[in-house]
Amino acid sequence: MLLRLENAAVPGRLQPVSGTMQAGQRVHLVGPNGAGKSTLLSALAGLEPFTGRATLLNTALASWTGPALASVRSWLPQQQLPPGQMPVYHYLRLHLSSSTSPDEARLATILSRLQLDDKLAWPLTQLSGGEWQRVRLGAVMMQIDPQINARGQLLILDEPMTALDVAQQKAVDDLISELCAAGVCVVASSHDLNHSLWYANQVWLLHQGQVVLQGEPADVLRPEQLSPLYGIPFRQLILEGRPLLTVLP
Repeated sequence: MLLRLENAAVPGRLQPVSGTMQAGQRVHLVGPNGAGKSTLLSALAGLEPFTGRATLLNTALASWTGPALASVRSWLPQQQLPPGQMPVYHYLRLHLSSSTSPDEARLATILSRLQLDDKLAWPLTQLSGGEWQRVRLGAVMMQIDPQINARGQLLILDEPMTALDVAQQKAVDDLISELCAAGVCVVASSHDLNHSLWYANQVWLLHQGQVVLQGEPADVLRPEQLSPLYGIPFRQLILEGRPLLTVLP
């Protein structure tokens, strides 16, 4: 078991939640705005004080030192300002371990897939919103990609698709799938319910600071369970053999 929660709670923001996450899983946290997704992700990342218990690799999350934790998990917050005018390549290198030699071919693959290979000398402050998001994603992926860091185990992403166009979202999805295939557990928040329905292995549905459902996407993302939480009528169609959630007019 990679990650286990036992009655983990953030007073006033997140009610007690228990559950497990395993290597290679793609877990999506979904729910209306203010449901507690970011709070839960921050707690999972070891950055939000909480009550209860959480263990990562059978060690209490609170017992991990900062450097040790950074060697096995990486974290993409929902919002982050560029840290000054350093060039893109410098920012990316800060996310790599200095104790090992990274796989340069894999680094080049990630840069190419995220369309960053021609922007390495650009100052961070000159990037567009979408470019900065891709740099941030590239950094956290490089940090825990097993081909670059053999200890990498967990990738936590808060709304990773923000500011990305459709082609860029596809590139990120493909990289995430490769990380999961290599044994990395990827936990992400999402507002695209169909994306979660199609791509996630597990979905946690949150509402008003409570995890109300956990399970496989087809079992959790059902109209009768979503409509009361979002306050709008959902229905499910089958399009080309796969389910599609829509909102009734």
